[in-house]
Order: sequence, then structure tokens, then C-alpha cells
Amino acid sequence: MNRLPTYFVSHGGGPWPWMKEQFGGAFDQLEASLQEMARALPEKPKAVLVVTGHWEENAFTLSSSAAPGMVYDYSGFPEHTYHVKYPAPGAPELATRIQAMLQKGGVNAALDPQRGYDHGTFTVMASVYPDADIPVVQLSLRSDLDPKAHIDAGRLLAPLRDEGILIIGSGLSYHNLRMFNASATAASQAFDRWLQKALTKAPPREREQYLLHWDSAPSARVAHPREDHLMPLMVVVGAAYEEAGSCVYHEDFFGNIAVSSFRFGPPGQS
Repeated sequence: MNRLPTYFVSHGGGPWPWMKEQFGGAFDQLEASLQEMARALPEKPKAVLVVTGHWEENAFTLSSSAAPGMVYDYSGFPEHTYHVKYPAPGAPELATRIQAMLQKGGVNAALDPQRGYDHGTFTVMASVYPDADIPVVQLSLRSDLDPKAHIDAGRLLAPLRDEGILIIGSGLSYHNLRMFNASATAASQAFDRWLQKALTKAPPREREQYLLHWDSAPSARVAHPREDHLMPLMVVVGAAYEEAGSCVYHEDFFGNIAVSSFRFGPPGQS
């Protein structure tokens, strides 16, 4: 069986896949990059583990429902976006197994049988696998947002990649909603240049040191006043800690804000 890569994706804004007409093509490049993810994989995953920047708990927590509902964790969007469905099945047995993997490594982990798919998950998955035919488990962030804890958790999850489980970290490479306009141009570009260097040019062990001290990067706290949308990156890097990174999506979003997504490990690695 081929070893699957891991991905960190910038998931866009709100329920954009259901608002393409209103956004006038603003998300076309992002959508194309997500569709390419499925085509680039060496085989169809048995399941997907999504580390979502929209869920935080005191301990790492896994969604364990067999049929997760929907969490419409956004506001101010058209009424129809509060009725969209992504009916992919859950995977309770996989969630329980991942919990055991984390606990065996000394990481406290819990299960949540009530948690539904939030938009960090369903917007991405609706683009990558629109048929909703692959089981999905969500992994929360740990609410202390400690980089090392998230990297270490990812490392414990690395064996899943050899079992046909695709690990996706869903966040944003730039997430400052108070500066989501032309005023963000310089800061977003400075932070993106640092990300590109850290993730695609630095050797893997050096890359980890960059990420442990991410808040020392240029414009780090402008790009991420709170690092919830960056923490999924730490998990997927931890799960691919010896493998190279590459940029799979980059654009100046809305013409001003540099955003990127990354893959760790080549798609065809065996």
C-alpha cells in the first residue's frame, strides 16, 4: 500500500462552495487545488482525518459519530448556507483507534459522539470528495494551542498514512479577519515568504524548529493574532516529520492577501 501524504489547506471563507455565484470566481483557484488533491493521490483513501481549526477542546478530541451532523459555525451568510449537507459517514472504530494511539503515546484524548462537521471540514471535503463516500473523522485542536503538543500528536498519528488514511489540516495560512483587505498585503506576504522557506526549503528537522518558534516570524502576530488556524499545520507536519514539503496552492486572495496550502510527502511515495 502506498504511503499517503499529509496536507495543510487554507480552507477559504465561510460556506464558499455554496456561494460561487456571489463570490464571482474568487475561490476558483482554491477549488481547483482541492480537486487536484484527490487526483494526485496514489489511491483513494479508506478514510480522512481532518484536523480542523474550528474545534478546540481541553484535550485532543475525535468526532466519533457514525453519522455526523452539521455545525454551521459562521454568521451573516445567506439562509441556504445553513441547510447545506455533507453526508459522509463517520468512522467510530477509527476514532476509537486514533484515541488509543494518542493515549499510548502519553497524549490525553477523548471522543465526542455528538460533534458534527464544521465548515473547516465540510467546505474542504465537499471540494475534494463531493460524492461524500469516504468516512471522515475530525480531530480537534488542544485549546492551549501549544505548537509542540500538536507536532507531537501528529507524530503519533503517522502510521495512519501507511493504512490508507489521509490526514488533512484545515486552517488558513493568514487569518486576521480585522485585516482582511489591502492593509494586509505587506504582512501576509512577509509571513507567507517565511512559511515557504520553513515548509519547502528547510530540512525537516530544521522545519520543526521554525514551527516551534513560529511567532518570531515576520508579521507573525499580524497574520495570526490567535493561532487557531495555524495549529492544524503543526499536526500534519508532525505526521510527516521526515518528509519534504511543497506548496500546492498559492494566490493573492482578493488581490491582496497571500495565502497558501502545502503537501508533505510526494503523492506517489510507497
